[in-house]
Amino acid sequence: MKKNVLGFLEQLKENNDRPWFHQHKNLYDDAKTEVESFINSILPDLAKYDQAIRFVEAKDCMFRIFRDMRFSRDKSPYKVNMGAWIASSGRKSAGPGYYIHLQPGESFLSAGVYNPEPEALRKIRKEIYYNIAEFRKILEDKKLRKFCDGLDEMEKTKLPPKGFPKDFPEIGLLKYKHYLVSYPLQDSWINQDDFNKLALKFFQAAQPLTCFLHRALES
Repeated sequence: MKKNVLGFLEQLKENNDRPWFHQHKNLYDDAKTEVESFINSILPDLAKYDQAIRFVEAKDCMFRIFRDMRFSRDKSPYKVNMGAWIASSGRKSAGPGYYIHLQPGESFLSAGVYNPEPEALRKIRKEIYYNIAEFRKILEDKKLRKFCDGLDEMEKTKLPPKGFPKDFPEIGLLKYKHYLVSYPLQDSWINQDDFNKLALKFFQAAQPLTCFLHRALES
């Protein structure tokens, strides 16, 4: 991926208004094309490991850069990042998938499930409860450990979830509201020609987790 993406986002952060955006729409178009090309370059190899995404196209996965300002005090019209959710139904999918977040100084890759509905979350916790050894093995796999130390700690319940014994030795793994693993990226990595190989290595290392989550939600 070339420097057009992060370069454009840096400029957008300093000029987040409609007149500037329309005057420099060519910069956005170039950045969007680069991200779309990057996603299309990794989709075939990623689909070999996760067949749920074999019919997905990059355009289905990419998020719009326009912000929904209706309920926000921040009236900036545009996001200062570009992202894509690679999943069975693209960005609209609530199931397991792979996320790409591009933002100067704050880029990262993620895989798993974000903010599942209550019933889906119950199914995931149930699958973990009955297959705790398998789940632990997935999280402790050496390939995944090269990229992260375990599940993202962004949000957990304070109390044990209802329907599960409080004395369950691994109750902490049932308290998560999201089941994701993430890998922070340096800006310089994104601009390298082999960035797609790095992204694929992380996503492939995280694929056993997404496979486990698929199984949980299909039960």
